[in-house]
Amino acid sequence: MKIIECPRDAMQGIKEFIPTSTKITYINQLLKVGFHTIDFGSFVSEKAIPQLKDTAEVLAGLDLSHSSSKLLSIIANTIGAETACNFEEINYLGFPLSVSEEFQKRNTNKSIDESLRVIEEIQNLSVKNNKELLVYLSMAFGNPYGENYHPDIVSELTEKLKQLDVSIVSLSDTIGVSDPSNITPLFSTLIKEYPTIEFGAHFHTTTDKWEEKVDSAYLNGCRRFDSALKGFGGCPMAKDDLTGNMPTEKLITYFIEDLGLSNQELERSLTLSSSVFKL
Repeated sequence: MKIIECPRDAMQGIKEFIPTSTKITYINQLLKVGFHTIDFGSFVSEKAIPQLKDTAEVLAGLDLSHSSSKLLSIIANTIGAETACNFEEINYLGFPLSVSEEFQKRNTNKSIDESLRVIEEIQNLSVKNNKELLVYLSMAFGNPYGENYHPDIVSELTEKLKQLDVSIVSLSDTIGVSDPSNITPLFSTLIKEYPTIEFGAHFHTTTDKWEEKVDSAYLNGCRRFDSALKGFGGCPMAKDDLTGNMPTEKLITYFIEDLGLSNQELERSLTLSSSVFKL
């Protein structure tokens, strides 16, 4: 079981700049908990996401000496990937590929086909620099643009990623529309059809729907989940203030097995998160 804690996702939409020192303190605390991976920052345009313009500075301040957690950085183009590859501490590069043509253009200023060519370039960079590429299939459960949507589109993109030797694909619910009726068939089908790919779940949820989403994915073979403490963050396009990231503390309660996490450090992280996000 892998839990990927996502402070980057929680922070990126906040307009007021969070001081670099505060980010460093918070992520250093998260590193003590024992999460498999920390999605800590992003090498993308400062104009696009000003909150993450200090990712390199944050990375320089992280203490990895006593942590088993791996680091994930989001990138949206080859330049970002080249920058991330300069840092040995980073283990994973995450690229957002959307099922929606409209969203892909808004997110990366490229079409889906153009983005697949970028993924090929980034995959080559990753191999050369001892990184692993993770691709998020955003809007895998539906989109708000009125475009044609079908699970077969998700399967077709997965096949193209397999041909590029991408080994981790995270099915992402960008706008909070996932439910058991669409989670179950996607995970059960894709996990069986693509045994060489590790499939993850990146859900956005309201407080009353989180468990049914986790349950549907887990019972159909998913063992990799993204989350953020207290559900901070989420996609602005959800158009629902109650829709946020999967709350890590709730996700943990679902699993009976020992996840190897420090409960004491988790509690300290939960307490610190409130001051970071000013709640």
